Amino acid sequence: MLYPVYVHLGDDGSAHGATIPDFPGCFSAADDWDDLPANVQEAVELYCDGEDMDIPTPSGLAEMVALERKGEYEGGTWVMIDIDLSKLDTRMQRINISVPANALREIDAYARAHDIPRSRFLVNAAIQVARGKGGKRRTSA
Repeated sequence: MLYPVYVHLGDDGSAHGATIPDFPGCFSAADDWDDLPANVQEAVELYCDGEDMDIPTPSGLAEMVALERKGEYEGGTWVMIDIDLSKLDTRMQRINISVPANALREIDAYARAHDIPRSRFLVNAAIQVARGKGGKRRTSA
């Protein structure tokens, strides 16, 4: 969904700064103009991470221009950036998986030792692997 973003253009010594008004207090920056959309997406994801909140409807560009005319935004330019709202949905969903008994014992031992719920441990581990930060070890299920 397209959201208005106010960008203060950087120069050789500073990055482009971005303010996302529909997410109050959410800011981002990028040295390269082409990196700005991805950085804004990441900023919004971090802003919403772990929060139980309704995702705001994008303000119209006319509303943003009116704020600029009131002096709330100065020295930059408005751009519309596509934010993937599907990445902001943090509602819990129950799933059913099959796990080898020996793997489950190992998972539970780790989770107990670190005082975290099994589900949280499994989600965190899966996300690390999915994002390329985990190990390469494969097991069959």
